[in-house]
Amino acid sequence: MLFNSWIFIAFFLPVVLAGYYLLKNRNNGDYAIVFLVLASLFFYGWWDVRYVPLLLLSIVTNYVIGQKCSEGSTHNRSWLILGILLNIAALGYFKYAGFFVESINELGHDFTVPRIVLPLAISFFTFQQIAYLVDSYKGHMKQVGFKYYCLFVSFFPQLIAGPIVHHSEMLPQFIKKQKEKINWALFTGGLVVFVIGLFKKVVIADRLAEVATPIFTSASNGSVLTFFESWLGALAYTFQLYFDFSGYSDMAIGLAALFGIMLPLNFLSPYKAKNIQEFWQRWHITLSRFLRDYLYIPLGGNRHGKNRHYMAIFVTFLLGGIWHGANWTFAIWGALHGFYLIVYHAFKKIKMPKLLAWSITFLAVVVGWVFFRADSVETALYMLQSMRGDFGVALFDPQSGLGQILQSLGVDVMHSGSKILRLNDKIYLLVAAFLVAIFAPSTHEIMNKSVALSHNKLSSEIDTGRWLRFTPNARWAVFIGLLAAVALLSLTSVSEFLYFQF
Repeated sequence: MLFNSWIFIAFFLPVVLAGYYLLKNRNNGDYAIVFLVLASLFFYGWWDVRYVPLLLLSIVTNYVIGQKCSEGSTHNRSWLILGILLNIAALGYFKYAGFFVESINELGHDFTVPRIVLPLAISFFTFQQIAYLVDSYKGHMKQVGFKYYCLFVSFFPQLIAGPIVHHSEMLPQFIKKQKEKINWALFTGGLVVFVIGLFKKVVIADRLAEVATPIFTSASNGSVLTFFESWLGALAYTFQLYFDFSGYSDMAIGLAALFGIMLPLNFLSPYKAKNIQEFWQRWHITLSRFLRDYLYIPLGGNRHGKNRHYMAIFVTFLLGGIWHGANWTFAIWGALHGFYLIVYHAFKKIKMPKLLAWSITFLAVVVGWVFFRADSVETALYMLQSMRGDFGVALFDPQSGLGQILQSLGVDVMHSGSKILRLNDKIYLLVAAFLVAIFAPSTHEIMNKSVALSHNKLSSEIDTGRWLRFTPNARWAVFIGLLAAVALLSLTSVSEFLYFQF
């Protein structure tokens, strides 16, 4: 079940909200918690009910091992290692077994490639529970009742594609909120953020997909792509992913707020970043936090000299890339960002104009997204060659005056019939997406940091003008109503969020 579907918006969400608040004040809130757990399992099982037992097995196993890790026994380290290995084994089997066999076959072997369907959300709930085990072992948390732990893992607003929540943020809220009355300010803010996210997804991201997908498909098929076509495809995907993930993050935060729960901030205008480190402080913030706390720092961080520091960065981002998917393109994407960060740390004392710093960062991110989107390394390299102009430029008819001028200057203006690009509504949409992503305030800024949890330094620096801040008045009611109407009228087809595949 997808957030951007009629079945979710018109049936599932209203029923779950009504049931939760009807049960909230009964039996100290226990019935409401159990109801929300069952609703979340139903939500997960809507995709494929066969994998609900896998999710439950993961929850029960990690809860039991987490208790063992926190008992203070001399054997609790063994329990921690066992728990981590079990989680990695499950993730490795479902996500990487087929890729591993295919890679071996490329070396000349002929093993049968297993047909394994990747369980939805396994990457997210696995990381979430590994963090729980590690912190249980370190004594950083109190053990809680099983029903609260079930909700911590399965809470449907963040179950499928994050954010990767931390127990210290969520468990106290689940326990405390049952004793409080409904927070109407948070409920209203959640509804607004959900509508904004829905608009980003169905009106902007899905329209940009109509530009990006055919171009990347053409590249995969080996069709001739020219300079402007390939850049159009790369930039369309760059902003498609931006508004798709931003839209999902908003909808997840908004949904949680409807239940009185604040999820951690996961997206903060990353294309405004002026260096690659800042980009990762703004993009998929909870994944960056997990990788920092549970991989980068244990690898040594920046505490053991430059070589160790650079090694920790590279390994962290290489594994972070592989976490996104079982394909060499994701490994290269992760390695690229590891390389970018090493270069940044090596030369960060060099000051450069802000516009130049932003331009370099944005270009590096776009190149990385080409590998992230391409279905193979060959497709990605072909796209990059085309973006370099290796296959000509098709924007102006070579017989036109401007086309002849360009040719006289040595520009290869290749005539390819229907491939001559003309400005249309999709180009204007791309320009609008660029302006919004670079210059407009984020949803977190618009809501004045009132709906999501944030420990991000960049978040504390936000100072949005008063006229851009949400306030519950008639002007905002009309504006959000219009966004909701346009978004709902655009629900003619249902498309998955891009991060669902990870």
